[in-house]
Amino acid sequence: MVALEMLAAFVLIVGGAIGFTNAVEWLGHRLNLGEGAVGALLAAVGTALPESVIPVVALLSGGGDEESVQVAIGAIIGAPFVLGTLAMLVIAGSALAFRGRRPQGTDLKTDNASTRRDLIAFLVLFPVGVLIGSLDTSAAVQLAAAALLLAGYGVYTWQTLKHSGDASGDDELAPLYFDTSKDDPPSTLQITLQFVVSLAAIIGGAELFVGAVESIAETIGVAPLVLSLVLAPLATELPEKANSILWVRDGKDTLAVGNVTGAMAFQATIPVAFGLAATHWELEPEAIVASAIALAGGAIALRVLPGRSVGLLPTLAWAALFAGFVAYLAVG
Repeated sequence: MVALEMLAAFVLIVGGAIGFTNAVEWLGHRLNLGEGAVGALLAAVGTALPESVIPVVALLSGGGDEESVQVAIGAIIGAPFVLGTLAMLVIAGSALAFRGRRPQGTDLKTDNASTRRDLIAFLVLFPVGVLIGSLDTSAAVQLAAAALLLAGYGVYTWQTLKHSGDASGDDELAPLYFDTSKDDPPSTLQITLQFVVSLAAIIGGAELFVGAVESIAETIGVAPLVLSLVLAPLATELPEKANSILWVRDGKDTLAVGNVTGAMAFQATIPVAFGLAATHWELEPEAIVASAIALAGGAIALRVLPGRSVGLLPTLAWAALFAGFVAYLAVG
């Protein structure tokens, strides 16, 4: 039964990702947004929904007990950790795997300003939540920090839209799957319908995958915090990874990278602000270590992604950061 759930989850996520990437490109074109804004805002926020729902569901279903709080906090911290390590590794590995069909080969050609803005927002704002969670602070301080993070994401969104650049031309876009005519540009209704259906498939697949992972974790006796720090984010971050692999394959590196770095900016602010406002927000050592590793992965990305070719060393560094944390949890 669990194996069938896993299979169904992968089918929904991959199928949804194919339709979602196609719809997002058309939606960005219709809104006259450049690739930087499309990847960092539309794609990133859309595919960040599955993991963002987990903390809310955990707190509502658990009634605020300690276990549900730990699951919520772990999911909030785990998402940036997976994005800053494994997702970066997937992008670099995809460029290597598809180098034969990509005009730029193994190089990642991104919107440097957009990538830098995403990562700086992550590296500046995420430590706010980590610092508050490491100290014994009052509810008022937590609420003030939550307001600061929300304001920070608002400024980041405004800057991203302001500097998004021009939209792609119709001739650069693959036909919309929900457009039956294929001759004329698709209607806004067709684009929106494909966007919503594809996103629903991604979210449904991610939820199925999380359920299957939870069943496996309970069987082998994994603690709730460990589950929420690694396994749940690993499952729910599949949409970003699937979308980015498809975009890297097609040479659309700005969309691929922006999908991940934009999600990092989002995960560093909105879910953390929710955690600060809705929980006591006391980070266990495992969560603090995961946060530090996420920041290290983001710092490496800031160093190598904008305007540079991603070589073997940073790729190995992202792999080592992820594997090192898993080993730390296993030993602990």
